[in-house]
Amino acid sequence: MADDPTQPDPTATPAAGVRAVLDAWGQVLAPVAAAGRDAVDPKDRRFAGPEWEHPVFDLMRQGYTVMADAMMKSVDQAPGLDDAARDRARFAMRTLVEAMSPANSPFTNPKALNKALDTGGASLAEGFAKMLADFQRGQLTHTDTQAFEVGRNIATTPGKVVHETPLYQLIQYSPTTDEVATTPLVIFPPWINRFYILDLSPEKSFIRWAVEQGLTVFMVSWKSADASMKDVVWDDYIAAQIDAIDTIRDALDVKSVHTIGYCVAGTTLAAALAVLAAKGEAKKVKSATFFTAQIDFSEAGELLNFIDDSYLQLIETLSGDGYLDGRYLAATFNLLRGKDLIWSPVVNHYLMGDKHPSFDLLHWNGDTTNLPAKWHKAYLTDLYRDNKLAQGLVEALGETIDLSKVETPSYIQAGREDHIAPAESVWKVTHHFVGPLKFVLAGSGHIAGVVNPPAAGKYQYWTGDSDAKSLADFVSGATEHKGSWWPDWIEWIRDLGAKQVPARVPGEGKLAAIEDAPGRYVKAR
Repeated sequence: MADDPTQPDPTATPAAGVRAVLDAWGQVLAPVAAAGRDAVDPKDRRFAGPEWEHPVFDLMRQGYTVMADAMMKSVDQAPGLDDAARDRARFAMRTLVEAMSPANSPFTNPKALNKALDTGGASLAEGFAKMLADFQRGQLTHTDTQAFEVGRNIATTPGKVVHETPLYQLIQYSPTTDEVATTPLVIFPPWINRFYILDLSPEKSFIRWAVEQGLTVFMVSWKSADASMKDVVWDDYIAAQIDAIDTIRDALDVKSVHTIGYCVAGTTLAAALAVLAAKGEAKKVKSATFFTAQIDFSEAGELLNFIDDSYLQLIETLSGDGYLDGRYLAATFNLLRGKDLIWSPVVNHYLMGDKHPSFDLLHWNGDTTNLPAKWHKAYLTDLYRDNKLAQGLVEALGETIDLSKVETPSYIQAGREDHIAPAESVWKVTHHFVGPLKFVLAGSGHIAGVVNPPAAGKYQYWTGDSDAKSLADFVSGATEHKGSWWPDWIEWIRDLGAKQVPARVPGEGKLAAIEDAPGRYVKAR
C-alpha cells in the first residue's frame, strides 16, 4: 500500500533530524577518524562503547586525547619548577584535563545524547533534578541514599557499647566460638570516616571474620566533631587510644591487648606506642597491626599537593565553629580519583539520568564525619607538610614521640595501588620501629586492599624480607600469594600466643552494656 501523504513521516522527528545530520557528517569524517584511531586508549572507560565509534564522536575523543597528552607534557617540560611545584602543577593540570573531557557534556557524549533523544529529554530532566538535590545536600551522591541503614543492613555484627567518653564509644562484639584467645583485639579506625568500613555486609566484614577466628574484638567508634570539640588536639586521640587499651585490660583482667590502627589512626597508634614506651608501659600492647598507615610523610603522595598556605587558610576559613565539615574533606579525596568519584557519577546521574546504584562501599564513602579544626590543621602542618613525627620533633602527653623506641611486634600492611597512603610511604615504618616487623604488600588500594575477605578470592598479597633496604628490594624478592592476606595475619597473631579462655560476653563482665552496637556515635551527623 502506498504511503499516505496526509500522515506525518515517523522519521521526521527532531531526534531523527539530529541523527541524520550526525550521520551525514560521519560519512565525510570517517576516513579522518579511521586514520587517527590509534590515539585513543582502549582501556579508557570514559570512551568505551559502540556509540564512540561514530566518526563525529570518535574524532572528539581523539582530539581530546591528543590535547590532554600535550597539556600534561607541558607541565613536565615547564622550566624553573622544583619537584614539589611540578607535582602540584601536574595534579592541577590533570584535574583540569579530566574536567574538559567530551564525555562530561550531554552534547559531546553520544551515550547521553542518544538517551536524551530517545526519551524526549526526560533523561536530562531527571539528571537535572539529581544535580539540584546534590546542590541542596552539599555533596555529590554516589549511591542510593535509601538503600542502606547503619545497624539494619550494614554495621550489623552483634555487640554492645560498653564504654563511652566525649570522644569515642567502645564496642565489644559478641563471640561466636566457645573459647577465645586470651589476648583481646582492639581496632582503631580513622576518625575521618565511619568505623564500619570494617563491618559492611556480613560477607565483607573484617570484624565478623575476626570474631569467627576466636578473638575477643573491640572497636573504637569516634564521635563526629561538633563545636564542643573545638579544642581537641592530637594528644586527646592518643590519650583515647591508651584509655581504650587500659579499659579493656582492666575489664578482662589481661596484661596486654592486640591493636590495629587504620590510616590516620595507625599514625596515632604509632605515637601511642612511643608514649607508652617512654612511660615504661610498652607491654600493655602485645602487638600492633597497621592498615595503610604512614608515620614518615616525606613520600606521602598526591595529598601533599593540597598542603600549602592557601589550602591551610581555606581550611581555617571553613572551620568557623571549631570543626571542619566532613563534606569538604570528602571533596578533597574525590579529587584524587576524579574520573571515578566525580566525573563518572556526573555522567551516569546528571547526563544519563540513571538511578543511583546500591553499593555499600559507596554509601560508606559518602557518610562523612566532621573533624576538630585545631587538630586537623596541626595534622596537615606538623605531619604532612613538616614531617615532624619522623624527625622526633613532636610531643604528646608530656613525652617526646621517639619512634625508634617502639619495640612492639608489628604487622605492617600496605596497598600496592594506594593513592592515599602510597606503599612507598607505608614502607618507611620499617625504618623507624626496632621491634620484630612483618611487612605485607596487598593488591589493590586503600580500601579494597584492606577489605578483602578470603571467601571473595580476589587480588593477592606479597610476603618477603621485611628487613630489606627498600620497597623495591622487598618486591624483587617477594613471594606472591593469591587471595586475601587476612589468613596470614591471623596466623601471625596466633604465633604470638595461643592460650584460650571461655568466650567473653559483652555486658556480663566489669563493663555494663550501654546500648547495642553499632551505638549512637556512628549515627550522629
